[in-house]
Amino acid sequence: MIKNTPETASKTALNRNLLILHFTVFIWGFTGILGALISVPAIQLVWYRVVIAVVSLFLYFKFSRTDFKVSKRSFLALIFTGALVGGHWILFFAAIKLSTVSVTLVCLSSITLFTAVIEPLVSKKAISKLEILAGLLITTGIILIFKFEFKYTKGIITALISALLASLFSIINSKQAQKLHAPVIAFYELGGAVLWISMYLFFTGGFNKYMQLSVPDAGYLLLLGTVCTALAYVAGVSVMRELSAFKVALITNLEPVYGIIMAALFFGDMKKMTPGFWAGAIIILSTIFLFPVAQKQIAKRRIKR
Repeated sequence: MIKNTPETASKTALNRNLLILHFTVFIWGFTGILGALISVPAIQLVWYRVVIAVVSLFLYFKFSRTDFKVSKRSFLALIFTGALVGGHWILFFAAIKLSTVSVTLVCLSSITLFTAVIEPLVSKKAISKLEILAGLLITTGIILIFKFEFKYTKGIITALISALLASLFSIINSKQAQKLHAPVIAFYELGGAVLWISMYLFFTGGFNKYMQLSVPDAGYLLLLGTVCTALAYVAGVSVMRELSAFKVALITNLEPVYGIIMAALFFGDMKKMTPGFWAGAIIILSTIFLFPVAQKQIAKRRIKR
Protein backbone atom coordinates (compact mmCIF):
# COMPACT_ATOMS: atom_id res chain seq x y z
CA MET A 1 0.00 0.00 0.00
CA ILE A 2 1.38 3.43 -0.98
CA LYS A 3 1.62 5.85 1.92
CA ASN A 4 0.08 9.26 1.42
CA THR A 5 3.19 11.30 2.23
CA PRO A 6 3.68 14.99 1.37
CA GLU A 7 6.06 13.87 -1.42
CA THR A 8 3.50 11.53 -3.04
CA ALA A 9 0.75 14.14 -2.67
CA SER A 10 2.98 16.72 -4.34
CA LYS A 11 3.82 14.31 -7.17
CA THR A 12 0.12 13.49 -7.67
CA ALA A 13 -0.72 17.20 -7.84
CA LEU A 14 2.10 17.75 -10.33
CA ASN A 15 0.91 14.90 -12.57
CA ARG A 16 -2.68 16.16 -12.39
CA ASN A 17 -1.60 19.65 -13.40
CA LEU A 18 0.48 18.27 -16.27
CA LEU A 19 -2.53 16.26 -17.49
CA ILE A 20 -4.77 19.35 -17.29
CA LEU A 21 -2.18 21.38 -19.19
CA HIS A 22 -1.85 18.77 -21.97
CA PHE A 23 -5.65 18.68 -22.35
CA THR A 24 -5.72 22.48 -22.45
CA VAL A 25 -3.00 22.59 -25.10
CA PHE A 26 -4.99 20.10 -27.20
CA ILE A 27 -7.97 22.47 -27.05
CA TRP A 28 -5.72 25.40 -27.99
CA GLY A 29 -4.54 23.40 -30.99
CA PHE A 30 -8.15 23.21 -32.11
CA THR A 31 -8.51 27.01 -31.99
CA GLY A 32 -6.35 27.23 -35.10
CA ILE A 33 -8.86 25.06 -36.97
CA LEU A 34 -11.74 27.26 -35.83
CA GLY A 35 -9.77 30.38 -36.78
CA ALA A 36 -9.39 29.08 -40.32
CA LEU A 37 -13.08 28.11 -40.53
CA ILE A 38 -14.45 31.45 -39.25
CA SER A 39 -14.77 33.95 -42.11
CA VAL A 40 -14.68 37.26 -40.15
CA PRO A 41 -11.36 39.20 -39.86
CA ALA A 42 -8.99 38.53 -36.94
CA ILE A 43 -9.86 41.59 -34.80
CA GLN A 44 -13.62 41.06 -34.97
CA LEU A 45 -13.11 37.33 -34.45
CA VAL A 46 -11.16 37.90 -31.23
CA TRP A 47 -13.70 40.51 -30.03
CA TYR A 48 -16.53 37.97 -30.32
CA ARG A 49 -14.31 35.32 -28.71
CA VAL A 50 -13.47 37.33 -25.59
CA VAL A 51 -16.99 38.74 -25.19
CA ILE A 52 -18.46 35.22 -25.20
CA ALA A 53 -15.75 34.04 -22.77
CA VAL A 54 -16.32 36.95 -20.33
CA VAL A 55 -20.10 36.42 -20.35
CA SER A 56 -19.55 32.67 -19.73
CA LEU A 57 -17.28 33.35 -16.76
CA PHE A 58 -19.66 35.98 -15.34
CA LEU A 59 -22.55 33.48 -15.46
CA TYR A 60 -20.30 30.90 -13.78
CA PHE A 61 -19.55 33.32 -10.93
CA LYS A 62 -23.22 34.17 -10.48
CA PHE A 63 -24.54 30.59 -10.52
CA SER A 64 -21.73 29.29 -8.28
CA ARG A 65 -21.95 32.38 -6.04
CA THR A 66 -18.20 32.87 -6.33
CA ASP A 67 -16.71 36.11 -5.06
CA PHE A 68 -14.63 37.63 -7.85
CA LYS A 69 -13.70 40.95 -6.26
CA VAL A 70 -10.04 41.99 -6.43
CA SER A 71 -7.98 44.91 -5.16
CA LYS A 72 -7.61 48.04 -7.28
CA ARG A 73 -3.95 47.19 -7.91
CA SER A 74 -4.75 43.65 -9.10
CA PHE A 75 -7.65 44.96 -11.19
CA LEU A 76 -5.42 47.39 -13.09
CA ALA A 77 -2.66 44.79 -13.53
CA LEU A 78 -5.10 42.24 -14.95
CA ILE A 79 -6.87 44.74 -17.22
CA PHE A 80 -3.56 45.86 -18.74
CA THR A 81 -2.43 42.23 -19.12
CA GLY A 82 -5.63 41.77 -21.10
CA ALA A 83 -4.10 44.01 -23.79
CA LEU A 84 -1.32 41.42 -24.23
CA VAL A 85 -3.85 38.58 -24.33
CA GLY A 86 -6.00 40.33 -26.94
CA GLY A 87 -2.96 41.29 -29.01
CA HIS A 88 -1.64 37.72 -28.94
CA TRP A 89 -4.92 36.24 -30.18
CA ILE A 90 -5.46 38.89 -32.88
CA LEU A 91 -1.97 38.30 -34.27
CA PHE A 92 -2.42 34.52 -33.95
CA PHE A 93 -5.57 34.48 -36.10
CA ALA A 94 -4.10 37.08 -38.46
CA ALA A 95 -1.06 34.82 -38.95
CA ILE A 96 -3.33 31.88 -39.83
CA LYS A 97 -5.08 33.97 -42.46
CA LEU A 98 -1.70 35.21 -43.82
CA SER A 99 -0.13 31.72 -43.94
CA THR A 100 -1.52 28.35 -42.80
CA VAL A 101 -2.54 26.75 -39.51
CA SER A 102 0.59 24.56 -39.50
CA VAL A 103 3.07 27.40 -40.17
CA THR A 104 1.46 29.59 -37.50
CA LEU A 105 1.46 26.86 -34.84
CA VAL A 106 5.08 25.87 -35.46
CA CYS A 107 6.23 29.52 -35.24
CA LEU A 108 4.28 29.83 -32.00
CA SER A 109 6.82 27.38 -30.53
CA SER A 110 9.21 30.34 -30.18
CA ILE A 111 7.33 31.04 -26.91
CA THR A 112 9.95 28.75 -25.35
CA LEU A 113 12.83 30.94 -26.54
CA PHE A 114 11.20 34.18 -25.40
CA THR A 115 10.30 32.70 -21.99
CA ALA A 116 13.81 31.23 -21.50
CA VAL A 117 15.27 34.72 -21.85
CA ILE A 118 12.58 36.92 -20.26
CA GLU A 119 11.50 34.86 -17.22
CA PRO A 120 14.97 34.81 -15.54
CA LEU A 121 15.27 38.57 -16.08
CA VAL A 122 11.89 39.16 -14.40
CA SER A 123 12.57 36.67 -11.59
CA LYS A 124 16.19 37.84 -11.23
CA LYS A 125 17.49 34.29 -11.61
CA ALA A 126 20.43 32.95 -13.58
CA ILE A 127 19.57 32.14 -17.18
CA SER A 128 19.62 28.36 -17.72
CA LYS A 129 22.11 27.31 -20.41
CA LEU A 130 19.90 24.34 -21.23
CA GLU A 131 16.86 26.56 -21.73
CA ILE A 132 18.87 28.90 -23.98
CA LEU A 133 20.12 25.90 -25.99
CA ALA A 134 16.52 24.70 -26.41
CA GLY A 135 15.52 28.19 -27.47
CA LEU A 136 18.34 28.40 -30.03
CA LEU A 137 17.40 25.03 -31.54
CA ILE A 138 13.82 26.22 -31.86
CA THR A 139 15.11 29.42 -33.49
CA THR A 140 17.09 27.30 -35.98
CA GLY A 141 13.90 25.46 -36.87
CA ILE A 142 12.05 28.74 -37.37
CA ILE A 143 14.86 30.07 -39.62
CA LEU A 144 14.56 26.95 -41.78
CA ILE A 145 10.83 27.52 -42.10
CA PHE A 146 11.49 31.17 -43.01
CA LYS A 147 13.93 30.09 -45.71
CA PHE A 148 11.73 27.50 -47.37
CA GLU A 149 8.32 29.09 -46.76
CA PHE A 150 9.25 32.59 -47.91
CA LYS A 151 5.78 33.16 -49.37
CA TYR A 152 4.46 33.12 -45.79
CA THR A 153 6.93 35.72 -44.45
CA LYS A 154 4.20 38.10 -43.22
CA GLY A 155 2.39 35.26 -41.49
CA ILE A 156 5.60 33.99 -39.86
CA ILE A 157 6.56 37.44 -38.51
CA THR A 158 3.01 37.96 -37.23
CA ALA A 159 3.08 34.56 -35.50
CA LEU A 160 6.46 35.33 -33.85
CA ILE A 161 5.17 38.63 -32.41
CA SER A 162 2.10 36.73 -31.20
CA ALA A 163 4.43 34.25 -29.46
CA LEU A 164 6.32 37.10 -27.75
CA LEU A 165 3.07 38.50 -26.34
CA ALA A 166 2.03 35.01 -25.19
CA SER A 167 5.35 34.60 -23.38
CA LEU A 168 4.91 37.93 -21.60
CA PHE A 169 1.40 37.26 -20.30
CA SER A 170 2.35 33.69 -19.31
CA ILE A 171 5.15 35.05 -17.11
CA ILE A 172 2.79 37.65 -15.61
CA ASN A 173 0.13 34.98 -14.97
CA SER A 174 2.60 32.69 -13.22
CA LYS A 175 2.96 35.48 -10.63
CA GLN A 176 -0.76 36.33 -10.48
CA ALA A 177 -1.68 32.65 -10.03
CA GLN A 178 0.09 32.66 -6.66
CA LYS A 179 -2.33 35.30 -5.36
CA LEU A 180 -5.64 34.88 -7.21
CA HIS A 181 -7.86 32.05 -8.40
CA ALA A 182 -7.59 31.13 -12.08
CA PRO A 183 -11.24 31.98 -13.03
CA VAL A 184 -10.84 35.44 -11.48
CA ILE A 185 -7.60 36.08 -13.40
CA ALA A 186 -9.23 34.86 -16.62
CA PHE A 187 -12.34 37.03 -16.11
CA TYR A 188 -10.47 40.31 -15.63
CA GLU A 189 -7.80 39.65 -18.26
CA LEU A 190 -10.36 38.67 -20.86
CA GLY A 191 -12.47 41.63 -19.75
CA GLY A 192 -9.41 43.80 -20.36
CA ALA A 193 -9.09 42.30 -23.84
CA VAL A 194 -12.76 43.20 -24.50
CA LEU A 195 -12.10 46.79 -23.33
CA TRP A 196 -8.98 47.41 -25.43
CA ILE A 197 -10.32 45.75 -28.58
CA SER A 198 -13.66 47.58 -28.24
CA MET A 199 -11.83 50.91 -27.97
CA TYR A 200 -9.84 50.13 -31.10
CA LEU A 201 -12.95 49.07 -33.05
CA PHE A 202 -14.86 52.16 -31.87
CA PHE A 203 -12.20 54.67 -32.94
CA THR A 204 -11.48 52.92 -36.25
CA GLY A 205 -15.11 52.32 -37.20
CA GLY A 206 -14.59 48.58 -36.92
CA PHE A 207 -17.99 48.02 -35.34
CA ASN A 208 -19.61 49.00 -38.63
CA LYS A 209 -17.74 46.35 -40.64
CA TYR A 210 -17.70 42.57 -40.63
CA MET A 211 -19.85 42.30 -37.47
CA GLN A 212 -22.70 40.36 -39.09
CA LEU A 213 -22.32 36.62 -38.61
CA SER A 214 -23.42 33.67 -40.66
CA VAL A 215 -24.97 30.72 -38.83
CA PRO A 216 -21.80 28.55 -39.14
CA ASP A 217 -19.58 31.44 -37.91
CA ALA A 218 -21.88 31.97 -34.90
CA GLY A 219 -21.65 28.29 -33.98
CA TYR A 220 -17.87 28.19 -34.36
CA LEU A 221 -17.49 31.38 -32.29
CA LEU A 222 -19.70 29.99 -29.52
CA LEU A 223 -17.48 26.91 -29.31
CA LEU A 224 -14.36 29.07 -29.49
CA GLY A 225 -15.53 31.47 -26.76
CA THR A 226 -16.78 28.90 -24.24
CA VAL A 227 -14.73 25.69 -24.48
CA CYS A 228 -11.59 26.95 -26.24
CA THR A 229 -11.34 30.24 -24.33
CA ALA A 230 -13.20 30.46 -21.00
CA LEU A 231 -12.66 26.80 -20.00
CA ALA A 232 -9.19 26.41 -21.52
CA TYR A 233 -7.92 29.77 -20.22
CA VAL A 234 -9.01 29.00 -16.65
CA ALA A 235 -7.41 25.54 -16.85
CA GLY A 236 -4.19 26.96 -18.31
CA VAL A 237 -3.83 29.59 -15.59
CA SER A 238 -4.75 27.19 -12.75
CA VAL A 239 -1.73 24.92 -13.38
CA MET A 240 0.65 27.84 -12.96
CA ARG A 241 0.45 27.48 -9.19
CA GLU A 242 2.54 24.31 -9.52
CA LEU A 243 4.36 24.70 -12.86
CA SER A 244 6.92 27.31 -13.90
CA ALA A 245 6.19 29.65 -16.81
CA PHE A 246 8.96 27.95 -18.81
CA LYS A 247 7.53 24.46 -18.27
CA VAL A 248 4.09 25.75 -19.27
CA ALA A 249 5.63 27.34 -22.37
CA LEU A 250 7.46 24.12 -23.21
CA ILE A 251 4.34 21.94 -23.01
CA THR A 252 2.37 24.62 -24.85
CA ASN A 253 4.72 23.94 -27.76
CA LEU A 254 2.89 20.64 -28.23
CA GLU A 255 0.10 22.77 -29.66
CA PRO A 256 1.68 22.51 -33.15
CA VAL A 257 1.65 18.70 -32.91
CA TYR A 258 -2.07 18.59 -32.20
CA GLY A 259 -2.81 21.49 -34.52
CA ILE A 260 -0.83 20.13 -37.49
CA ILE A 261 -2.52 16.73 -37.19
CA MET A 262 -5.95 18.37 -37.08
CA ALA A 263 -5.04 20.76 -39.93
CA ALA A 264 -4.02 17.77 -42.03
CA LEU A 265 -7.35 16.07 -41.30
CA PHE A 266 -9.47 19.18 -41.94
CA PHE A 267 -7.56 21.03 -44.67
CA GLY A 268 -4.87 18.69 -46.05
CA ASP A 269 -2.15 21.12 -44.86
CA MET A 270 0.57 18.45 -45.07
CA LYS A 271 0.35 18.49 -48.86
CA LYS A 272 1.06 22.25 -48.94
CA MET A 273 4.28 22.12 -46.90
CA THR A 274 7.81 21.94 -48.36
CA PRO A 275 10.60 19.61 -47.09
CA GLY A 276 12.20 22.71 -45.51
CA PHE A 277 9.11 23.26 -43.38
CA TRP A 278 9.20 19.68 -42.12
CA ALA A 279 12.95 19.90 -41.38
CA GLY A 280 12.33 23.00 -39.25
CA ALA A 281 9.27 21.46 -37.61
CA ILE A 282 11.19 18.28 -36.71
CA ILE A 283 13.99 20.32 -35.07
CA ILE A 284 11.45 22.32 -33.05
CA LEU A 285 9.32 19.36 -31.96
CA SER A 286 12.36 17.17 -31.19
CA THR A 287 13.67 19.92 -28.92
CA ILE A 288 10.34 20.03 -27.11
CA PHE A 289 10.34 16.28 -26.45
CA LEU A 290 14.06 15.92 -25.60
CA PHE A 291 14.32 18.93 -23.27
CA PRO A 292 12.65 17.24 -20.25
CA VAL A 293 14.89 14.17 -20.74
CA ALA A 294 18.03 16.31 -20.75
CA GLN A 295 16.77 18.24 -17.72
CA LYS A 296 16.28 15.01 -15.73
CA GLN A 297 19.74 13.69 -16.67
CA ILE A 298 21.41 16.92 -15.54
CA ALA A 299 19.46 16.82 -12.24
CA LYS A 300 20.57 13.20 -11.61
CA ARG A 301 24.23 14.09 -12.21
CA ARG A 302 24.00 16.96 -9.74
CA ILE A 303 22.53 14.65 -7.10
CA LYS A 304 25.34 12.12 -7.60
CA ARG A 305 27.94 14.83 -7.09
